Amino acid sequence: MKLVKRIVIGLVIAFAVFYLVTRPQDAANAVQGAFGAVWGAGVAVTDFFVALANG
Repeated sequence: MKLVKRIVIGLVIAFAVFYLVTRPQDAANAVQGAFGAVWGAGVAVTDFFVALANG
C-alpha cells in the first residue's frame, strides 16, 4: 500500500510541475482560486460565530 501511495503522490507532483511549466497563467489562476475559496470559507465561519455570539 505504501508503494501505491508513493506512486500516486509522485504522479500528482509530476502533473503539477507539468501544468506549471506548460500553462503558468492557468496554474496561477488555479492557486488564486484555491486561496480565495479557503479565505471565503474562513470569513463565512467567522461571520457565523460573530452572529452566534451576538444572539
